[in-house]
Amino acid sequence: MSSGRILILTNRVPFPLNDGGNLAMKAMVDGYNANGWDVFLLSMNTKRHYVPAATLAKIYRNTVAFETVDIDNSVRLVPLLTNFFFSKEPEHAVRFNDKAFAKKLSEVLATFKPDVVQVESLYLSAYMPVIRQYKSIKTVLRLHNVEYQVWQRLAEETANVLKKLYLHNLAKRIKHFEERIWKEYDLLLPITHNDEGMVKQMVADATTYVVPFGIDTKKIFQPKSVEDWTGYHIGAMDWLPNREGIEWFLEEAWPLIRKQVPDFTFAFAGRNMPQSFPDMHIDGVACAGEVPDAEAFIADKKILIVPIRSGGGIRVKILEAMAAGKVVISTAVGMQGIDAKEGKHYLKADTAITFAEAVKWCMEHKAEAERMGEEAKKLIINHYNLSVIAQGLSEKLLGLKG
Repeated sequence: MSSGRILILTNRVPFPLNDGGNLAMKAMVDGYNANGWDVFLLSMNTKRHYVPAATLAKIYRNTVAFETVDIDNSVRLVPLLTNFFFSKEPEHAVRFNDKAFAKKLSEVLATFKPDVVQVESLYLSAYMPVIRQYKSIKTVLRLHNVEYQVWQRLAEETANVLKKLYLHNLAKRIKHFEERIWKEYDLLLPITHNDEGMVKQMVADATTYVVPFGIDTKKIFQPKSVEDWTGYHIGAMDWLPNREGIEWFLEEAWPLIRKQVPDFTFAFAGRNMPQSFPDMHIDGVACAGEVPDAEAFIADKKILIVPIRSGGGIRVKILEAMAAGKVVISTAVGMQGIDAKEGKHYLKADTAITFAEAVKWCMEHKAEAERMGEEAKKLIINHYNLSVIAQGLSEKLLGLKG
């Protein structure tokens, strides 16, 4: 017997499964399926993250239906400047407002008749008027992060004066947009308690339920290949916090690491890798670009390096690394929202010097670092188990459905 019918809207096709956002979406679909929900996945197939029809036919086949709408929401200079000078709305929200998607959404609402519509991006909230035509539908917004914080931190990290001005302005717009939009939903799903606290500060009466990224422990704890004590990072390089974090790490931290631990090596990979990275040709550093198999890339590497200095939400790659017993060296921002203790589950490094010290400690205290990895694995088993998280969310939505 079905628990209910849920329509999930995404602002891109959640594939390939090599970045945190896509993995989180896949886990969400799997969780609903495991708890008896009929899932309809409706995704924008954007020009920037385009997935060809042949691939679409092979993915998300465990849903009642999976359909996409091709849209071109590329950033264009004239509309961007027009928005900056003549609008109060964030330019991101405008770019995702598409007539063809609105039409398709109307058709799906009429035929699928969902009990719940879950929106996976703040910027798809432009379609709330379409959804609200059906009074019985409950609406849910998943907060992968508090969006304005991402842009605010980027602005603070930016040296270019004009870019800093633009980013501060954008962060302010997004904050106002978030505060207004959050009030329109029946339920908000932040992925960290920190984000939930921010929501409550801005919208005191918002109904929230924290849903962290869940790890399928049955799959992640399978035996892995022998790991080398090398460092790695993997993440979408078209996400600005990832790109700027790696740039900072290579320019500031890597020379110190290389000096203190000459034999240590570092490899990084990610979708939409800027050509500037492989062109660097840095001793001890390997840029793999976009890899076809993320698991294979990380399997033989022991130390995850997370030099993220802006952004929000949970780093899915950190949770996966911890679940596999790897050692994590991360900034405080990178660990934001993860219930882990510094020195017990991970090593914190916020400066170039502390990154070098952390790497050196790992290489000189491998037995202790191994134990840290095992403690991290226990944390994931106890607090980030997908089946437990998915069951709790299902029960929350059943109560919402009433």
